[in-house]
Amino acid sequence: MDIRSEDKMRNKEMLPLLLSMAFPPMISMMIQSLYNIVDSIFVAKLGEEALTAVSLAFPIQILIISIAVGLGIGINSYLSRCFGRKRFDLANDAVNHGFWFAFIASVGFLIFAFFGSRWFISLFTEDAHLYVQGVGYLQIVLIGSFSCIFYILVEKIFQASGNMLIPMIVQIIGALLNIILDPILIFGLFSFPALGVKGAAIATIFSQFIAMCIIIIFFLKTNKMFQLSLHKVKFQKEITLQVIKVAMPATMLNALGSLLVMGLNAILIQFSNTAVSFYGIYYKLQTFVYMPVSGLIQGAMPIMGYNYGAKNYDRLILCLKTSIKITAIIVMSGVAIFMIFPQQLLSLFDGSDAMLKIGITGLRCLCISFIPAILGCIIPTLFQAMGYGGYAFIVFLIRQLLITLPCSYILSKSLGLLGVWVSFVLAESVAAIIAFLFYKKIKKNDLFS
Repeated sequence: MDIRSEDKMRNKEMLPLLLSMAFPPMISMMIQSLYNIVDSIFVAKLGEEALTAVSLAFPIQILIISIAVGLGIGINSYLSRCFGRKRFDLANDAVNHGFWFAFIASVGFLIFAFFGSRWFISLFTEDAHLYVQGVGYLQIVLIGSFSCIFYILVEKIFQASGNMLIPMIVQIIGALLNIILDPILIFGLFSFPALGVKGAAIATIFSQFIAMCIIIIFFLKTNKMFQLSLHKVKFQKEITLQVIKVAMPATMLNALGSLLVMGLNAILIQFSNTAVSFYGIYYKLQTFVYMPVSGLIQGAMPIMGYNYGAKNYDRLILCLKTSIKITAIIVMSGVAIFMIFPQQLLSLFDGSDAMLKIGITGLRCLCISFIPAILGCIIPTLFQAMGYGGYAFIVFLIRQLLITLPCSYILSKSLGLLGVWVSFVLAESVAAIIAFLFYKKIKKNDLFS
């Protein structure tokens, strides 16, 4: 981290600093949401069965992203604290460790592509055609998962160094490429073969591969701080534990989304394939709310981590409060859109009458859960920046698993699908309360001890 970057972390007015750090990742995350949604819009034109196949494979996609983001957050948090303490030697070692961790994760997913994908899809369906589509899509995504993992790692290294612009530009390039390739490979335009759902998977991983190559080239060309010497890496226990301390909870809490989707798919498919398809659509739509918040988190974390490492606690809390205010604006805008335009949103995916019957009520109920999520998303960012990854994990465990799935199962027996949607509101509300209580504890015991 150069002197100019350190000075702005320490002295620049908080709102302009946070916006300058958060705006590029917010834009890139919104673009990411856009191409996820466009992906589903094109797949939906193949029929509801194709959309269901992609929805069944989606939990593994979430798991890939969870591990990539968890590793990236672990490295980002450790680097930010090293910069605050001016331990640039440890920061360099951590970057080299991160590349090896990414390689190990990539090999794991490659193995699962060949030995686990068929088993996974068979858990949810006995329909032969749906099974073939789901397995074909999932295997391609798993084989290409290394692109996503390495891209996110390098993205987080840039962000920890205060450089948000390069990841934004590269993310936009990858997203636009995916949007262009989707219709070409799915429907067979310009003499290409029509590959259906496999075409959607190929478009995704090829776009991620190009994005990975570009961001690594930028890293190698512009990086003046870190020296990559992967063949000389000797794993250091302290660095490994410090990274894992944040990365593991971050991975687990993001992976809970994968478990949540798997569990809900198992519950929803008892009602109909349409219910599974609707939840897949909702999951993509809600990213338009949560992805900008995720971009804000990416901008806030290095600021929090730096000022915590520098023991500038007043500025740390100021960053937290400013982040909550910006998140509230984003979230309430999302609530308004879901409440007012549910039919128009579902029509983007060629929603059938059955889909609209389920979806209009579903979207309006589910969006209420966004409100308590304001605290449930931002306060755990503070925990991660300070190295309290366990607290963040507990909050997200409550949100994603301990309440949502059991309540969905129980309430669906008496309230039907409405009970599933209500469980989200309950889970987010309890998680927000727990997050606030943890914050009060840390504020008392750590920040002002």
